[in-house]
Amino acid sequence: MSLETITLEHLPASYKAHLAFFRDIKNASFLHQQLLARNADFEYAFIDASIVFSRTQILSAIFKATVAAVNGELKTPNVHSEIVTSLSSSNNIADAYRRYGISPSTKDLIVVRVTFPANNAPPIQPDQIWEHLKANVEGEALDPTNETIATATDLPKVRKYYKLNGLKWLDDIKDDKIKNREMETLILNGMALRGV
Repeated sequence: MSLETITLEHLPASYKAHLAFFRDIKNASFLHQQLLARNADFEYAFIDASIVFSRTQILSAIFKATVAAVNGELKTPNVHSEIVTSLSSSNNIADAYRRYGISPSTKDLIVVRVTFPANNAPPIQPDQIWEHLKANVEGEALDPTNETIATATDLPKVRKYYKLNGLKWLDDIKDDKIKNREMETLILNGMALRGV
């Protein structure tokens, strides 16, 4: 199974995040339409993988959105749309959906589902989530590791969206490992300081 279940630290143990990564999806338009129709069966965070630089970036957005949900401070309709907007470095929700969320032209997709008990009902189980995704996402499922995610990253787009172009000191770093660590730090800082 290529669905990873993550327990989020500093949150109730009943809250779990389920993460999947799909390459070369063929039905992005269908999935996008399900979100627009607010189909409850498709309550996921569908993230365009081309803007994802690292797992840490995704985990940071999941944590921020889930904390907002636990505290009753969501700025969007649900925790999944909040995850998408948490990826943004600006407060413009529509812009965040357009840049970071799924579109009909999305080729690679990261899917997140946050589960928690609601109304005394047990949360949906990981195998149910995985079966639903396998039945509805037409693409190659891969483990959501930094290495596989990097195969989908559109670095010029990431640099543009997080305003990392024109940083001479960053461009001057020759060691790719150090440059990537610095870029990740700048991306996470942009997400954390959103709206400040």
